[in-house]
Amino acid sequence: PDRVELYNKHDFDKFPKENLGENQAGTAPAYMMYTSGSTGLPKGAMIRHGGAINHIYAQFDALGFTESFNFLQTAPASSDISVWQFLAPILTGGKTVIVETETVCNPQKLFKLIQEEKATLVEFVPVVLRGLLDYISHLSTHERLLPDLKWMMVTGESASVELVNQWLKLYPSIPVVNAYGPTEAADDITQFIVEKPLPENQRTVPIGKPLANLNLYILDSQMQLVPIGVPGEICVSGFGVGVGYWKNEEKTKLSFVPNPFPNMAKVLPGTNQDFIYKTGDLGRWLPDGTIEFLGRIDHQVKIRGFRIELGEIEALLNQHSNVRETVVMVREDSRGDKRLVAYIVPNQHSVLISDLRNFLKEKLPEYMMPSAFVLLEALPLTPSGKVDRRSLPAPDWLQRNQEQAYTAPHTPVEEVISGIWTQVLGVDQVGVDDNFFEVGGHSLSATQLISRLRTVFQIELPLRHIFEFPTVATLAKAIAQIQQSKDGLLYSPILPIPRDRNLPLSFAQERLWFLDQLQPNNPDYNILAAVRLVGSLNISALEQSFNKIVQRHEVLRTNFALVDGQPVQVIAPNLTLKIPLVDLQLLPETERNAEVLRLAQRETELPFNLAQEPLLRVTVLKLDVSEHVVLFAIHHIVCDGWSTGILTQELSALYEAFSTRKQSPLPELPIQYADFANWQRQWLQGDVLETQIAYWKQQLAGAPTTLD
Repeated sequence: PDRVELYNKHDFDKFPKENLGENQAGTAPAYMMYTSGSTGLPKGAMIRHGGAINHIYAQFDALGFTESFNFLQTAPASSDISVWQFLAPILTGGKTVIVETETVCNPQKLFKLIQEEKATLVEFVPVVLRGLLDYISHLSTHERLLPDLKWMMVTGESASVELVNQWLKLYPSIPVVNAYGPTEAADDITQFIVEKPLPENQRTVPIGKPLANLNLYILDSQMQLVPIGVPGEICVSGFGVGVGYWKNEEKTKLSFVPNPFPNMAKVLPGTNQDFIYKTGDLGRWLPDGTIEFLGRIDHQVKIRGFRIELGEIEALLNQHSNVRETVVMVREDSRGDKRLVAYIVPNQHSVLISDLRNFLKEKLPEYMMPSAFVLLEALPLTPSGKVDRRSLPAPDWLQRNQEQAYTAPHTPVEEVISGIWTQVLGVDQVGVDDNFFEVGGHSLSATQLISRLRTVFQIELPLRHIFEFPTVATLAKAIAQIQQSKDGLLYSPILPIPRDRNLPLSFAQERLWFLDQLQPNNPDYNILAAVRLVGSLNISALEQSFNKIVQRHEVLRTNFALVDGQPVQVIAPNLTLKIPLVDLQLLPETERNAEVLRLAQRETELPFNLAQEPLLRVTVLKLDVSEHVVLFAIHHIVCDGWSTGILTQELSALYEAFSTRKQSPLPELPIQYADFANWQRQWLQGDVLETQIAYWKQQLAGAPTTLD
């Protein structure tokens, strides 16, 4: 800098002695705080004077502040919590005690400070409160007394039921205030006061009702209000909503939108229009008018077609007696498959991963079970005290060493099964006592496993056997029993059939065809994939690769027609795809990214005609000389989740070959999907069909006839 002024060197007598004039409107920005960046790059959120003052006075009313209130300033100055901790006591004539960071992190010093300063309100993030409680729990009843404390406020992250109850059991006369609020709105926007322990089987602590002069909405993706009990995005309007993000107009327009419910809103004086801030958090109204926080929307994930709330898994894990803290997130394994990982900080007593698995199995469906559990001494934190998810370590997908030793296969059948498992799961080694679902297996990979086992052992093996006999050892015994029973002998093999006849649809295809007849031009069964390519792109080799795949798989050249009242497959002998190239290089970066999303959405919404056109579309978007996005849309009647994996694998192999002027490395296919469809129709009839029907009648006995 050109000049540094040291104010303690100035003659302060030269400065005016009068109070500063009130020359700032309530609508003007008062301060800017950067978001934590836990879900992206930090953004500077600007908060108005009126919003900051409204929050402080709202808390005065809610918590009964007086001039005798003593606050602890525990939040770092970079956190929005610090603003009201600094200013609220000044407005009441109370006192703020500035607490050093070292003291906040030292439970013994922190507790002593609360006692000595006769604090009436303290506010901590959960991790600080947990450390404080661990220390207090070892004190005698007399030593732990806090006669002056009126409120224990928890903020920053979700407080668990166990944490709140632990406090109330030690201090039944000091309520817990569970506060919630984003940086983009003046500090807390809701809070829930807990005065007695919550039921132990309750999953979450509500975040309560909105503070004064704020309006809370739970909205769906179309910005429509959702009913009580239905999850949606938590949105807020009113005095506390900020101005937007500093020098980031694009993000501001996405997150701060005009209020679609102006008649329900209370507008900050001096503003012409009320804006809603979309928090990106999931919540739902409870019957008593409070809100339950369900986690981040970007923590709502989709794996193998199932939509999963990570917060639901975390809440269940927190109910385990030996779990102190937990975070569940999605990570990719070595093959790029998305899998759930649970990070656990155990209590003082050790916890076995097998116990955690069994605990969750009783409460969760298979698709919500974490594939790996990682035990940690502590969760990594950001400077603001929130969990730093980016610093969590990668898991060991084959978790065996801690709890069981590797046991090699003993029999030829076990060796074969173990070898198939390693191929399907993408791991180096599988022992006979390893559980298929605990070393990375799931329902989709179970179908792949069943298919290979049927082929190798030439037996009819039901899918449910993988769930009933999930280890190599138990599955080997089950296969041996089937081999000894003539009822378990494999049905006839799938053989190619002539193409000069009407080709039936498989049962899965017929279902989708029927739905298309009910709702023509419905794009709900479009499958869209987008692949970003970095580096030089040989568009000719890419087009050649796609056309080779289309020629290789008849189902990609198939349409569906009605013949004599029955749907049939119509296979085109040849089909050539022309891949359009859309050049987006001249667009500014923000517009370019928006156009990519728009084109992807267009492909998703553009319906297929099952009778007349190719059921696969491919488009290449050119973002830069060395960056492209390949969009391909395909109808579900010719493709599923397993098929898309095959398609991308073959595309990679073919492109690598064709771009270097080599021949296709892929072998010819012995059968096609039409052969399978015909075989399936021939197989599922007579005794086999009756057995299947009897099984499902038994499984569904007593089930309601209609859905509630």
